[in-house]
Amino acid sequence: MNIRQSDIQPVKDSIQALLKAYRIQGKVNQVQVVASWEKIVGKAIALKTKELYFKEDKLFVLLTSAPLKHQLVMSKTRVIELINMEVGEGVVKEVVFL
Repeated sequence: MNIRQSDIQPVKDSIQALLKAYRIQGKVNQVQVVASWEKIVGKAIALKTKELYFKEDKLFVLLTSAPLKHQLVMSKTRVIELINMEVGEGVVKEVVFL
């Protein structure tokens, strides 16, 4: 009975171990950032976002508004903080606004 109980672990821990073993945790985190973009930056900014994609730990954000781009460039560190707080890890090291 005790041997069997020592093998029991929460499903969350098992999934995290699988993601780590297959080395896909980073991709899962990137998908989570894209999926929760509106929650992170708000609806107004999300509506003016045309495209989001990752390349080598950099998040590229294509915007439709030049004034918004300028404003976000000025507060780039805050955007990175918000993203990493939402995902819970240091997924984004840099954001490039296009």
